[in-house]
Amino acid sequence: MRHRIVLFALAACSAGPPGPVDLDHGLAVPAAFAAAPAEPGTSTEPPLADGWWRQFGDAGLDAAVAAALEHNRDLQAAAARLEAAASSRVIAGSGALPQLDLGLSPQRSRRVFVGFPFGGGGVLSSTSTTWGLSLNTSWELDVWGRVRAGESAAIAELQATAADAAAARLSLVGQVCRAWFAAIEARQQLALAEATAAAFGQTCADVRDRFRRGVKPAVEVHVAETNRHNAEAGVAQRRDLLDAALRRLEVLTGQYPAAAIATAPRLPERLPAVPAGLPSDLLRRRPDLTAAERRLAAAGCRVDAARAALWPRLALTASGGTTSEELADLADRDFRVWSLGANLLQPLFRGGALRADVAQRRALLAEALARYGTALLAAFAEVENALGAGERLDGRAASLAAASHHAARASELARDRWQRGLADFLLVADGQRQSFQSESARLAAARLRLDNRVDLILALGGGFAAPGGDARDTNTP
Repeated sequence: MRHRIVLFALAACSAGPPGPVDLDHGLAVPAAFAAAPAEPGTSTEPPLADGWWRQFGDAGLDAAVAAALEHNRDLQAAAARLEAAASSRVIAGSGALPQLDLGLSPQRSRRVFVGFPFGGGGVLSSTSTTWGLSLNTSWELDVWGRVRAGESAAIAELQATAADAAAARLSLVGQVCRAWFAAIEARQQLALAEATAAAFGQTCADVRDRFRRGVKPAVEVHVAETNRHNAEAGVAQRRDLLDAALRRLEVLTGQYPAAAIATAPRLPERLPAVPAGLPSDLLRRRPDLTAAERRLAAAGCRVDAARAALWPRLALTASGGTTSEELADLADRDFRVWSLGANLLQPLFRGGALRADVAQRRALLAEALARYGTALLAAFAEVENALGAGERLDGRAASLAAASHHAARASELARDRWQRGLADFLLVADGQRQSFQSESARLAAARLRLDNRVDLILALGGGFAAPGGDARDTNTP
C-alpha cells in the first residue's frame, strides 16, 4: 500500500496545490460511529456548526469566547505563522518566473605603464572612469518540474498552516469553555464548602452548649470540632481552586490574571443534543487531520522535486544596457551593449548527495504517512471515547443527583432526631459529611458532562453538521 501512496503523492504535484490524499490506512471505517446514539433524540435544534458554544445558553461564556478570539496571544502567534507560510509560498513560486535585475556600475581605475621609454622621469599612468547601466534577466526552464513541485509543496504547507490556525482557534474555544465551566464549578464548590462550614459550626456550638449543661459527653465535642475545622480547611482549599480557575480563564481571554473575572453563578443545565447515527465522515471537519493530510501531500511533492534535481537544468540569460566613460552618455543608444546566453547544467558527481536527498525525502514521506495514520486513529478514538463516556456520565450525574437529595434529607432528619434526643450525635455528624460529599460529587459530575460534550464537539472538528465543503478549496491564496 505504501508504494501506491508514494506514486499517488508524486503524481499529485503540479503547478497548483496538490490534490487530496484520501486514505483509510486499511481501517474498516464504519459509516457511523460505534458509540453514537442509535435512536433520534428529542432536540429539534439544527446540527452544530461554527458558534456551537452558544447552544450552552450562557451569555457570559459567549462573551469570554469572543474576548479570547480577539485577545489570546497563542491565536495571534498562529496568525503570524500563517502569514510567514504565505510568504514562503511566494518565495517558492518565484523560481518559476524570470528574474530581473537592474544594475548601475560606476568604476574608476588607474593603470601604469612600466618599461615604456616615453621620456620623463616617472612612471606613465592613465586614469579612467566608466559608467554602466544594465538590465539583466535569467530564467530557468522548469523542464522536469522541479520548481513546480517545490511550489506545490509550499502551497500544501500553507494549507496545512491554515489548518493549524483553524485547529488553534477550535482548541482555544474548547479551552475557554472548559475553563469557564471549571470556574463556575469552583465557585459553587466554594459556596457549598462555606455553607457546610457554617453548618458544622452551628452543630459544634449546639454540642458545646449541651456539654456545658452536662447533657452530652466530651467525645461529641471533639467530633464536632474535628468536623468544623476540617470544613474550614476545605473552604480555604476551595478558595485557592477558584482563584486558580479564574486566573486560567483570564489568561485565555488575554486579561491580567487577577482572579477577578465574573462568571455565571451556576453551571449551565443545557447541553447540545447529540444526533442519532453520527456519520464517521464528520471527521473531515477536523483541522488537525486536514493539516496532517496536507503535510503528507507536501512530502510527496518534495520527493518529486528531489528526483527532478537529478536531471539537467536549462537556464536562459540576457543582459542589455549602456556603458560609457561619461555619465550623461548612459541614456544614449549609441553606447548600448547586450548579450544573450543559455546554460545547461547536468550534475555528474555530488558524492551521492542528490540520490541521498531523494532517499531522505522518501523516508520523510513515509514518516508523514505514518503520522497521518496515527492522527486518524487518534481522532476516531477521541470521538468513540467521548460518545461512550457521555452516556455513562449522564447516568452517573442522575445517580449523584438522587444521592445528594437523599443525603440532604437524611442529614435533616438525623439532626431533627438528635435535637429531640432520639438519635446519636455520630449519626448527625456522618449525615452532614455525606450530604456535603454527595453534593460536591454532583457538582463535579455536572461539570464533567459539560466538559465531555465540549470534548465530543472538538473531536468532531467543531460540531455535528456534515462537512459543507473541502477546506482546501478556500485555503489557497
